[in-house]
Amino acid sequence: MRFFTSACLLAISGVIHAADSSVLIHRPASFRLGFENITLPGNEKMGMVGGSYLLETLPNLYLGPAAYGAISGKRGGFFTGGGEVAYRLPLANELELETGFYVGGGGGGAADSVGGGLMLRPHIDLLWNFGSIRAGISASSVRYPNGSIRSNQLGAVVSYETDFIHTSASRVGQSMPFRERSGIGFDRIAVLGNVYQPRPGMTDNTGKPTTRKIGLAGFRTEQFLSNDWIWGIEAGGATSGGADGYAEVLGTLAWEKPLIGHSVYGGIRGSFGMGGGGNVATGGGALAKAGVYGTVLLSRDLYLSAEAGYATAPDGEFRSRYAALHLGVILDRPVFQANLDATSFIQGWEWSGSVQHYVQAARRDGSYRDLKTIGFKMDRDLEHGLYLSGQAHSAMTGAAGGYSVGLFGMGWKTPTTSFGLSAGAELMLGASGGGGVLTEGGALAQPMIYAKQDLGHGWSARVGAGKVRAFKGGLNSTVYDVSLGYSFGLPVH
Repeated sequence: MRFFTSACLLAISGVIHAADSSVLIHRPASFRLGFENITLPGNEKMGMVGGSYLLETLPNLYLGPAAYGAISGKRGGFFTGGGEVAYRLPLANELELETGFYVGGGGGGAADSVGGGLMLRPHIDLLWNFGSIRAGISASSVRYPNGSIRSNQLGAVVSYETDFIHTSASRVGQSMPFRERSGIGFDRIAVLGNVYQPRPGMTDNTGKPTTRKIGLAGFRTEQFLSNDWIWGIEAGGATSGGADGYAEVLGTLAWEKPLIGHSVYGGIRGSFGMGGGGNVATGGGALAKAGVYGTVLLSRDLYLSAEAGYATAPDGEFRSRYAALHLGVILDRPVFQANLDATSFIQGWEWSGSVQHYVQAARRDGSYRDLKTIGFKMDRDLEHGLYLSGQAHSAMTGAAGGYSVGLFGMGWKTPTTSFGLSAGAELMLGASGGGGVLTEGGALAQPMIYAKQDLGHGWSARVGAGKVRAFKGGLNSTVYDVSLGYSFGLPVH
């Protein structure tokens, strides 16, 4: 922990003191995927996949959000989320050594050995530099300090190298000549509402028949490729159907064509990734989905989609039809998609790392205990102080390992004073569950007020207080939040 904290502070210091001599700021970035088999108590094996998005903050020093989850074994629904810091050291020719440290929270998949949920993962990787792709082997150690998981293993890792292109927050609202993609390159984001209808005869993890529909809420981010192809990432969690704690994280690939002018589109989509928890029988956690969809543009930047298809867990009992509605916002338009000029408008964004404290959170065993979560937030500015926010948090203390929550909502913030102080309020809705926390179905609301202090060069510190309340369960707690955020601008067409 001490190493991770020191490295993060050093990385932040590098960003704060970096020169901003041009309008556009290019930072090397890395999308990273890895796979390894970890050993749980009782010599049980669990296949775990990890993903991260890391930005270079000092030469060869990278920092960013990361997540890990089960994809094989019998712990479907095991997820953790947090942050990672990594350092790359060139060795000889194309050979590189990377060492890093992950800190996160989570659990699930009926893995009681996670304790409060805090997960530590130091690693050393040997990579071969192929240019925009790096690949190699990883030696890592997974530790749950307040649980009983202690595992050392080898794994495989691959990363895609790109640029994070942005501007300083002071440029928000301006126009500029720019034809590339900015930021992490996503072109649209949508809020999802899904319903699973389990097939007849399907059973849960205890062998009992499953007949109730399962409602999910989540989000999807997508990027357009050429020739009408689209790739993306989606995540969701149960909000009804007695499956609180169920969650899924999937990679998606779609093919989409216009049907009526440039206002109505149709397409097909396939998805593959991880899913489980909430007593849903996904086996080791691998999940696949395929469906068809139609999209209608409601305005230049807003769209509505309807989708229907089929989902299956290859090594579990879960088989289900699904129907979904998506309400989305267009973030950017690739230059190959339309005849666009080179003018871009700079939108305001903020990314934050967060620690939240629940006071006396209700548990399924009838007790009330405090817990802490670690999380990540993404805010997009609208107008007149309004902003959209997406958040993900997972427990790391309080004997609630496996509790996770995904939130989406809207907030409002005041103008910043001459002393750099501002205030705001937000209302978040979402899905939660796991860790023995009494959320009953998963749906919850989290209103909050906060004060925010500008630290300079885009960085800010924020403290807030509010309530977290499940719609049906007994969770009804005061929640406190401490966040460190970075504000920036993204040029969009």
